[in-house]
Amino acid sequence: MTDVTAQILNRLTAVFDFLSGEALCREFGITRSAVWKHICLLRSEGYHIDAVTGRGYRLSGLTGRPVEAEVLPFLTAGRFGRSVTYHPVIASTNSLAKALAVEGAPEGSVVVADSQTGGRGRMGRNWVSPPGVNLYFSLILRPGVPSVRVPQLTLLVAAAIHQALSTFSSGLAAMIKWPNDILARGRKLCGVLCEMQSEPDCTHFVVVGIGINVNQSEFPGDLQDSATSLFLERGQLFSRPELLASVLNHFEPLYDEWLLEEDLGFILPYLEAHSLLQSKVVTVDQLKRSLSGTVRGISRCGELKLESDEGEPILVSSGEAHLRTALSL
Repeated sequence: MTDVTAQILNRLTAVFDFLSGEALCREFGITRSAVWKHICLLRSEGYHIDAVTGRGYRLSGLTGRPVEAEVLPFLTAGRFGRSVTYHPVIASTNSLAKALAVEGAPEGSVVVADSQTGGRGRMGRNWVSPPGVNLYFSLILRPGVPSVRVPQLTLLVAAAIHQALSTFSSGLAAMIKWPNDILARGRKLCGVLCEMQSEPDCTHFVVVGIGINVNQSEFPGDLQDSATSLFLERGQLFSRPELLASVLNHFEPLYDEWLLEEDLGFILPYLEAHSLLQSKVVTVDQLKRSLSGTVRGISRCGELKLESDEGEPILVSSGEAHLRTALSL
């Protein structure tokens, strides 16, 4: 889709009645023939557009793809999502978002893909990204905070996603798994990957990558017992553009408040109330060691608070947490 085609789509979604061809010609400085070519292109991509002589064009059906024109009607955030770059297929939204951030893309810019060929999760894992069913997007942030505070963003984003999912699908039994996952019935529904470019006292930018399993009806054999989707949990299809907008709408005010605070203290009650690990016995695998204990909460800086089997307090800043089964106790 060319820039002009996308802009014409934006104009058609912004009005409820017919928009004359003459008005589109004046606005974009093109001929009626060129307008018609853009309309035909939109139709070829799945948009239903009525054309009536003397009245012009009216958008009567959307595609359900998370493109800017379909996200904007649901967006209330002031900055986040006002610029959306969409790709049918891309290696990784995080990789492109980082490149755009280096080039100066403003805070709040979003890169979204219908599918990824090289989607990534934490610990170098692949993120399976089939087309047409899920949300894969990255948000560019430019927080004016020391780099030591940036890891807190993962939990802040997780809280915003949980809030969005709770309002988007009432009755969904979703929980936050420290530090970056949303699970439903013990299966992964969403993951977050934050990457930054910074110096010790200055954060140049942060790219927040988010993957949400929305309408996927089945998973590969190795993921059947560990992954789920909104469709599998609720038995219905969901709007990806609306969900993308909802996440941005919930995250922007949390982010703005976090910038004014010194830590995550203001959101800790929410994080702990919806924590999958709260009061559970866990093992946290780190690069060179494993830690075990009972989860006693989350610190104001985002660390997991453990109480060891000997009763000693432990603060865990990173790692992969697993619930300890009865057989391992």
